[in-house]
Amino acid sequence: MPVPRARQITLSAAERRRLKQLAYSHTAPYQQVIRVRIVLDAAHGYSNAKISRRRKVTVDTVRLWRGRFADEGMKGLADRPRSGRPPKFTPVQVAEIKAMACQLPAETGVPLSRWNCPDLASEVLARGIAPAISASTVRRILATDAIKPWQYQSWIFIRDPDFAVKAGRVLDLYARVWDGAALDDDEYVISADEKTSIQARCRCHPTLPPGKSRLMRVNHDYKRGGALAYLAAYDVHRAHVMGRCSPKTGIVPFTELVDQVMTAEPYASAKRVFWIVDNGSSHRGKAAADRLATRYPNAVMVHTPVHGSWINQIEIFFSIVQRKVVSPNDFTSLDQVEDRLIAFERRYNETARPFRWKFTPADLEDLLARIERHEQKEFDSQQHDHCEQQPDVLDVAA
Repeated sequence: MPVPRARQITLSAAERRRLKQLAYSHTAPYQQVIRVRIVLDAAHGYSNAKISRRRKVTVDTVRLWRGRFADEGMKGLADRPRSGRPPKFTPVQVAEIKAMACQLPAETGVPLSRWNCPDLASEVLARGIAPAISASTVRRILATDAIKPWQYQSWIFIRDPDFAVKAGRVLDLYARVWDGAALDDDEYVISADEKTSIQARCRCHPTLPPGKSRLMRVNHDYKRGGALAYLAAYDVHRAHVMGRCSPKTGIVPFTELVDQVMTAEPYASAKRVFWIVDNGSSHRGKAAADRLATRYPNAVMVHTPVHGSWINQIEIFFSIVQRKVVSPNDFTSLDQVEDRLIAFERRYNETARPFRWKFTPADLEDLLARIERHEQKEFDSQQHDHCEQQPDVLDVAA
C-alpha cells in the first residue's frame, strides 16, 4: 500500500507575516504557537517526521495540523467546537434557582436580609430542587443573567407633590431660561449648599505614600481635632466657585456666604442672580426667599424639590472635594482643613469648565412616567392582596 505524501503548504506574504508573529508571540496560547510552527516548517518543505522531531510532537499531530491548514487556512488552526460535558441541572432547576435568588429571603421565611451563594446553595438542597450543588455552581448560574442578590442599592421615593414644577424650574435655569424667556448676559445662576461635618482626623502614625507594589497606607487609628462646615456657591455657567468655612451651619453662616458673593462683581451689579438651594434649615421655605430678596433685591431663591438635592450642581463639586481633598482624612488641625479647602478652591477655578449636565426636561418626564407606573403597579398589588384577605361570606339557611 503506497504511503500518503505530505500535503504541500504554500504561504502568501500576509500569511507568512501573521504566522511568524504568532510563532514568536509571548502571549498566544502554547498550543497555537506549536501549530503555527508546524505550518511554517511544512512551508519550508520539511517532512512530517523531521517536523515531529523539531517540535517534539507525534507524526500524527504534524499530519493533522498540516492537513487542516492546507484545507482551511488560518481557520483550520483553531479548535473544533466540542459538545462538552452534559449539563447536571435541567433548565427547570436553573430557572428555580434564579427565581429564588430574585426573591427577598424574608418573603420565603428565611431569617436573612439578602442572599449569598452559599446560602442559596443550602436553600436549594433544603427545598429539594437539586440533590447536590455547590456555591460556585450557583454563582455561575446567576452570572449568566447577571443576578447578584448579595448586592443592594438604596433609593428615595419622590414625595414632593410639586416635584415636576420645582425640578423643571431648576432645569430651565441650567438651560438659561426663566418663565419661558432666555436669560440676559447680566443674569447669573448660582448653585449653593453646605458640606457639613468635615473632620480633622490626625492619624496616630504618618500616612505612607504609594510605592512599588504598594498602595497608599493610612493608619486606622486617629485623634479627633473637631469638625467644620464648608459653604460654597457655584456659578453654573461660569464654572466659578466661591466658598468659606464655618464652625457650624445655619442662617448666619449662609448669609455670610451670600454677602461674599453678592458684594462681588459681576453679581453686585447684575440684573438678577438666581440662587438654587435645597430644603436645608439654613435656607428653607418662603421665609428664606423673602430674607434673601429683602437683603438683595436682584437675588431670587429657587428651591429644589424635597429629596431632590441631586438636581443641585453644587453636589457635583462637593463630590470632587470629597474625593480629592477630604478623603483619606488626615489633618493635624481644623486650620489645615480650611487651608486645604481654600487652596483647592483657587486651584479648581483656574481650570474649571461648566459641568456637562445631561438630565433634561425630557428625562424628567420619563422619570415621572416610570414613577407613575410603579405607583399604579403597587396600588394594583395592594388591591389584589386586600381582595385575597377578605373572608368568604357564606349564606347559611336558617
